[in-house]
Amino acid sequence: MNFLSEKLDKYVVNHSQNEPALLQQLNKETWQKILNPRMLSGAYQGRILSIISKIINPKSILEIGTYTGYSALCLAEGLQKNGTLITIDKNEELEAICKKYFDASDYKNQIEQLIGNAIEIIPTINKKFDLVFIDADKANYSNYFNLIIDKMNPGGIILSDNVLWSGKVIEELNPKDIDTKELLKYNKLLNSDERIETVLLPIRDGLTISRVKTT
Repeated sequence: MNFLSEKLDKYVVNHSQNEPALLQQLNKETWQKILNPRMLSGAYQGRILSIISKIINPKSILEIGTYTGYSALCLAEGLQKNGTLITIDKNEELEAICKKYFDASDYKNQIEQLIGNAIEIIPTINKKFDLVFIDADKANYSNYFNLIIDKMNPGGIILSDNVLWSGKVIEELNPKDIDTKELLKYNKLLNSDERIETVLLPIRDGLTISRVKTT
C-alpha cells in the first residue's frame, strides 16, 4: 500500500541517506537468493532504523525477527562502543547469510544471533533493553510485547514494524485472517497501555514508536 505518489516517494528516498556498501550487498543477495525478499527492511526504512538507533545511542538492543540480518545491522549502527544487540529468528536456514554479513561488519563482536522460538528464548534473557525492534510473526506481536515490556529500561523505545499491514487494518476483517486480527488488537494495546506513549508513523507498511514512561 503506497501512502505517497510514486514520484513523491522517489523524491523522499533520493533525499535521504544512502545505505552503506555492505548493506547494498546484503540487499542484493537477499533479492537474488532468499524466499520472500519483500520481508527485507530495505534501504529507506533501514536508514530510519539507523538514525533512530543513533539518536537513542542504546547500550542494549533486542530484535525479534532477524530475517537476513539487514535491520540488525542498521540498528547496530547506533550502539554504544560496548553495547550489544541480540537478534532472534526461528529460521535456521537463514543463519549462514546473517553470520556472513554480521562477521563482515564493524559490529561483529557486538551482535549475538539466536536461533529458535522467541517466545521461549526471551524469558531466558537476563538483561534490560534500551531499544527493541519487533518484526516477526504478526500473530504473536502482543505476546512479544508482554514478554519484553518488563525488560525495558525507563525511557526505552519499542519499534513495531508492519502495523498497517498493507492497509488491511482499516478494511473489513476476514474472520480467518489471524494476522490482521492480531495487529488490530496490538495497535489498540500500544495506544492504551499506560506504561508507554505511542505514535504510529505511516512509513512504508507502518512503523510504531513506543516510549516506556519514566514515571
